[in-house]
Amino acid sequence: MKFIKTAAFAAMAVVSASSFAAKPTSIVFDSNNENADGTAYSTYFVNCSNGKKKELTAWNNRKKWCVGDATSETCEKKQIKAAKAACKAS
Repeated sequence: MKFIKTAAFAAMAVVSASSFAAKPTSIVFDSNNENADGTAYSTYFVNCSNGKKKELTAWNNRKKWCVGDATSETCEKKQIKAAKAACKAS
């Protein structure tokens, strides 16, 4: 019985910890740019629930979203997934 209570408490602690993780609250367009080889990309900023502001870059007509500047390797296919990753990293 004590094991079940301990396991339940641990599960609730994990769930409550993840609910406090930073989440994106807004995504705002900043500018259109080109890198050194002429590839066009757009810059956006994500405002997170913890008060931090993170940069996103959109490539291939917004088909590829990367966390950070033009040199970033952390990319997603969807804007919201990239925004969540950016806030989680902060």
